[in-house]
Amino acid sequence: MALDPLHALRGANRAAPAPAAAAGAGTLLVAGATGALGQELLRRLAGSHRFAHARVLAREPIRDGLRGVETYLAPGLPIAQWPLTSADSAVIAFDPPRLYHDRERALWVPQPSDLPELARWLRACGVRTLAIVQPHDQGKLPEALKRGLASLDEQAVVANGFDRVILVRSARKPLHAKFTNPAERLAAWMLSIVRFMVPSSEQPVRASKVAELVDLALRIAPPGVHVAAPELVWESAQGDMQAVARRWLGLAD
Repeated sequence: MALDPLHALRGANRAAPAPAAAAGAGTLLVAGATGALGQELLRRLAGSHRFAHARVLAREPIRDGLRGVETYLAPGLPIAQWPLTSADSAVIAFDPPRLYHDRERALWVPQPSDLPELARWLRACGVRTLAIVQPHDQGKLPEALKRGLASLDEQAVVANGFDRVILVRSARKPLHAKFTNPAERLAAWMLSIVRFMVPSSEQPVRASKVAELVDLALRIAPPGVHVAAPELVWESAQGDMQAVARRWLGLAD
């Protein structure tokens, strides 16, 4: 049975105790600590010392390790069969690994299709706050999906009963594609001209700024579902991020 988006949002926004914000409280679990964005998220969140422990999902042990970060091995089974761990907050980042980074090859990389099952597993591990960072090709996200739940998968995530779900839709440059013939290359070149027509507010933002916004939202977001459109992510990077974030999250000045 398809989930009603309004019902899911209302259920997720029900009153719930605000999560503890004390330094060194709880355990953070990161899925997708790859690419420039994933690594910046991990560096900032693990380095903030707001969590007593930080763990990253990995496919195999990492020899050189990550300073201040533990690895949690994700076996090659369906996610539903993974053994449970314990965590209070989790971040899922969909950023392809840079294959020339040996460490990133060892990390577990979530795919968008993994989201519902991964969210269920995280909730079973005790996670109450979930942040999802979902980059989209600049200028291609439909207007109606920017500020709400964009798919049945996201609705299924909300239905798991997290206290807080934070969705950050950051813009990215289109991924490089491989073309099999000159006609495809010509079509791609013609379409690429459109990028010069994309408003500045939908241009990509530096990974460090996206990570800063996620970190801030994890600290101050009230219970409920909070979706940051690409324009809001861009605006937050231009000046007073605290003010932009508080307005987005419905917090009084």
